[in-house]
Amino acid sequence: MKLTVPTLLSFNAGYVDTAGFLALHGLFTAHVTGNFVTIGAALVLGTSGIVTKLLALPTFCVVVVLARLLRYRLIDRGWPVLKTMLGVKLLLLTIGGVLAIHYGPFPRGDDGFAMLTGLTLVAGMAVQNALQRVHLGAAPPTTLMTGTTTQIMLDVGDLLQGVPADQKDAIHVRLGRMGQALLAFALGCAMAALLYAGVSTWCFALPPLLALAAYLHRDASAGG
Repeated sequence: MKLTVPTLLSFNAGYVDTAGFLALHGLFTAHVTGNFVTIGAALVLGTSGIVTKLLALPTFCVVVVLARLLRYRLIDRGWPVLKTMLGVKLLLLTIGGVLAIHYGPFPRGDDGFAMLTGLTLVAGMAVQNALQRVHLGAAPPTTLMTGTTTQIMLDVGDLLQGVPADQKDAIHVRLGRMGQALLAFALGCAMAALLYAGVSTWCFALPPLLALAAYLHRDASAGG
């Protein structure tokens, strides 16, 4: 697997989403719409974390808007946009990791520090979603794999049916990029689950390191 910024982002998204789900009572940090499902489950089963899940989507939306406004300010001043956004994400994941390690494990998902930890991680993933859409738009999505998986299966169907040579070449290129994103995300999920089982909330020490790796390996061609 080629180590690129999108690959690192996909791995980190799968990792943070899984670690957050396990440590924060079913909170999705990268795939925030999934929280509507877990809210319903929490209401039926009487589990905790409903308030945090309710706040996840507005938190995500506000941070995306702020990231967009920050981009305009950075452009006005001639400062590097992608580098700065990756730095903001690194800061948020570092704060979230410190909170998780210091105050976790969390007995309830709506306790103050559990909520603060979860929403900080949601904010970090919101920044990743924003920067990926704007600066890495040619790469497959890094936080949501439903569309990617659908496209992979459609391409497989086209190859089985048979397509002209020029279309086949394009499909192979797209499959390679999307397959790498999907694999990186899945590996991130698996590693988070294994580390959480072994070291509990200390697993949150890894996402800032992955974010730092993306910051250091950012693609100059992606807009600075």
